[in-house]
Amino acid sequence: MRISVQQEPFDLGAEANAFAAGDTANGAIVTFTGIVRDLAQTDLACMEIEHYPGMTERAIAKIAEEAKNRWSLGDVLVIHRHGRLAPGDRIMMVATAAPHRKDAFEAAEYLMDYLKSRAPFWKKEITASGADWVAAKDEDEDALSRW
Repeated sequence: MRISVQQEPFDLGAEANAFAAGDTANGAIVTFTGIVRDLAQTDLACMEIEHYPGMTERAIAKIAEEAKNRWSLGDVLVIHRHGRLAPGDRIMMVATAAPHRKDAFEAAEYLMDYLKSRAPFWKKEITASGADWVAAKDEDEDALSRW
């Protein structure tokens, strides 16, 4: 299991290849990458993501361990960036490995739902008209409630 909260960009292909390298016990690997999107109505210049070092990694590691215990997972990878990110930048990556695809897909969705709604990150959208903190969305909470 690897959890990385980092400012630097990551190489999606290299991370996925490293995650899968030498793994013969798992028959399924699921990856998801989140990208900063520019919603047409906001004219997003950038997004700033803040976190508390140490606390954030521990919180993500805890939920990753819960996922490993809940589903039959061989491995988990979570990368989440912080700092100033522009539209089109990769913001996060989740990868899960399991003997069977159902566990890999469900665990990846669980982790993504957690990261979206509960992981201790604070996001601020900066546009030409100013800066606003991103509020929690009901649909994100609804997604997490299914687990």
